[in-house]
Amino acid sequence: MKPVELFPVLASDLAETDRVIRQRLGSEVALINSISDYIIGAGGKRMRPLLLLLFARALGYKGASNHYLLAAVVEFIHTATLLHDDVVDESALRRGRETANHAFGNAASVLVGDFLYSRAFQMMVEVNDMRIMRVLADATNTIAEGEVLQLINCNDPDTDEGRYLQVVRYKTARLFEAAAQLGAILCGAAPVVEAAAAEYGRRLGTAFQLIDDVLDYSGVTGDIGKNVGDDLREGKPTLPLIHVMLRGDETERAMVRRAIEQGSTEQFESIMAAIHRTGALDYTRERARGEAAAARATVATLLPDGATSVYRDALLYSTTYSIERDR
Repeated sequence: MKPVELFPVLASDLAETDRVIRQRLGSEVALINSISDYIIGAGGKRMRPLLLLLFARALGYKGASNHYLLAAVVEFIHTATLLHDDVVDESALRRGRETANHAFGNAASVLVGDFLYSRAFQMMVEVNDMRIMRVLADATNTIAEGEVLQLINCNDPDTDEGRYLQVVRYKTARLFEAAAQLGAILCGAAPVVEAAAAEYGRRLGTAFQLIDDVLDYSGVTGDIGKNVGDDLREGKPTLPLIHVMLRGDETERAMVRRAIEQGSTEQFESIMAAIHRTGALDYTRERARGEAAAARATVATLLPDGATSVYRDALLYSTTYSIERDR
């Protein structure tokens, strides 16, 4: 589903954000325009800019355009990480079509990712708010650390749940957290409200990534927009595999260990059988439900139960969508 179909209350805000995104993608370098348009034009869930817009509206933002500008900044940062990720992971499919690195080459993808990072920083300066710039700068730095941590974990079957969750919180949840926090900062929210918004984003982002890891072993390529089994092919010890390493029998553990070390999908069917026998997907979903429930709990701090707000309802719905989606 398109973002506007999930959150019709934000239809006009999303349309304006998309306008800003396309306007600010422009460059005098034709290849930059081609690659930027290629990946942005592929769509995506826009969850991070959605969070910023939702919090800005829920908390009563009255400004003219900074929420659109910062929503675009968040999407540019996210898109830059995707361009770099696909090169590192040697991915072939993203959002249902060939990755930019396959279509244009690794060098071009990395450099255009750098362009999007630098364009995002040009744009955030326009807001002229040091706190906002610090939140975004810190988030971008943490994401980079998460990328390196994931690289360290790759092909390491001894990665435990704690190390895995650290990568999730650094690499994925951190930008969700920043987006929600920025919505609160734009409204001049009290520190306790800002902290609750950040907590909501962090928890939602963690749940979102956990379900992504479930879908890598249970989804349909045409639905999830990437190849099923990519994580295993890349040697990534995500939570379903970590659970098999903990709960599987000796044969299953040895099989998963080899697959992670070699980045091999040769025994994919047998590994899937071990994942199902040990309840690894159910365990990962349950962990995601716990994160989503924690995100829901923060809404009470942000907006009292008696408050009637379509944006409050959308924040609550986001926690349900994050764990029930199939793509």
